Amino acid sequence: MDTRMQTSTNVKRNKHFILNQKKLERAKKILGASTETETVELALERVITEAARDKTARAAHDRFVRSIVDGGLQIEDVFRKLSD
Repeated sequence: MDTRMQTSTNVKRNKHFILNQKKLERAKKILGASTETETVELALERVITEAARDKTARAAHDRFVRSIVDGGLQIEDVFRKLSD
């Protein structure tokens, strides 16, 4: 029997996991999910979104550092906090 459910944007498959019930309940409450399946879906979406944000932030940081090094810019310690 095929347990896959087709939607317009993705394919869902039946999975079986052994999970820590207390963690699942905490995540469900934090995420505001109504079911355990929704909890896992929301958690996965957050992980994927956060990874994309991290990648973007790292790239921006690298561009910033490169612009300082390549441009010969120097950072001035105007508050004299770095020399202590």
